Amino acid sequence: MIDPVELVIFDCDGVLVDSESIAARINVRLGAELGWPMSEAEVVERFMGRSAASIRTDIVAHIGEERATVWEERFWTLHQEAMDAELTAVPGIAEALDAIEAAGLPTCVASSGTHEKMRHTLGITGLYGRFEGRIFSATEVAHGKPAPDLFLHAAAAMGVAPAACVVVEDSKYGVQAARSAGMRSLGYAGGLIPAEWLEGPGTVVFDDMRKLPALLARG
Repeated sequence: MIDPVELVIFDCDGVLVDSESIAARINVRLGAELGWPMSEAEVVERFMGRSAASIRTDIVAHIGEERATVWEERFWTLHQEAMDAELTAVPGIAEALDAIEAAGLPTCVASSGTHEKMRHTLGITGLYGRFEGRIFSATEVAHGKPAPDLFLHAAAAMGVAPAACVVVEDSKYGVQAARSAGMRSLGYAGGLIPAEWLEGPGTVVFDDMRKLPALLARG
C-alpha cells in the first residue's frame, strides 16, 4: 500500500526558478575561456543538479586548482548579474503552489544551492515567502545529490517519514537521490533535461507545472 503524501519537497533551480539555462550558458562560456570547452548538453549532463562543491571538484580535475578558482569566482559574478536581469519563476509554478497550499499539503525546498543563492533567486521571483523557514541546502549535509542525505535531512526536519514524501526534481541526480532516500519523485521535463534522463522506479515524469497538483492528488 502506498503511503499518503504528507510532504512535497521541491528542488529550486529549474523547478521553482527558471535558472538552469542561465547557469548552463555561463558555464559554456567559462569553459571555452578557461580550457575546458563543453556544449550546453555536456554542461547540463555534468553539472545540473549537483552542489557547487562537487562541480568545483570536477572542474579542478580537468583544468587545475588555479583556473577552477577563477571559474568559480567569475561564475558567481556573471550568474548574479544575469539572474538580476533575466530570472523568472518556472511557468505555472505559482498556480501549482496556490493549489497545493489550498489543499493543505506541507511543502519545503531542498536544493544543491546555498542559502544565500536561494534567498536571492526565490526573492527575485517572489517565491521566498512561500517557503521561508522551510528551506534546506546541500551545505547542511555531508554528501550532495545523488546521495540521499539532503532529502532525508529535509524530511527529518519537517517530521515526515521518507515514504510519505514526494520530491519534485528536474535533474537525474535529483531523482536518483529521491530513490536512494526511499521517496517517490515527480520528474519535471519542461526545462533542459530530456525526459528519459528522469525516468525510473518510483518516478512519474511530467512537462507542465500546472499538472503538478493533480499528480500529487493521485499519490
